[in-house]
Amino acid sequence: MQTTLRKVGDDYVIRRCEDRDLQGVIDINMAALPEHYSDYFFESILRELPEAFIVAEIGGKIVGYIMCKIEFGFSNFRKLGFVKKGHVVSVAVLDEHRGKGVGKALMLEGINGVMYRKADEIYLEVRVSNTGAIKMYEKLRFETKSRLRSYYRDGEDAYLMALELP
Repeated sequence: MQTTLRKVGDDYVIRRCEDRDLQGVIDINMAALPEHYSDYFFESILRELPEAFIVAEIGGKIVGYIMCKIEFGFSNFRKLGFVKKGHVVSVAVLDEHRGKGVGKALMLEGINGVMYRKADEIYLEVRVSNTGAIKMYEKLRFETKSRLRSYYRDGEDAYLMALELP
């Protein structure tokens, strides 16, 4: 059963991903990002954390997604401590739907899904050249914690950005 989590404008519906949405998500990943994953990887993330695997659709067509997972590791905020962290594995919106608030809505619902699982913080990696995404993450109160040298396959650096959750 589909439940709308939020609407963006009059047309976009933000909701949890379902099995039948996965091909659309994979198609967006292939079209919008240079990093690609196996079909099994998408399926496993959906099974692991459905609360934070969210899609955006317009007219029944998937145009964006976010998928997150839960990890345990050292905090990005505290000097000592092992914490439960949400990890934004991938987020993408098709070019023609960017700049309309869809990415922000996906991020907010991804964060909600991770909070539902009682994570202490959430983090992501973003290309240093992706200034639009970085600005959006900063508006959502993510902080740049470090620069990861040659993080991507093509050699580009990434920023590790994190948000402490209430």
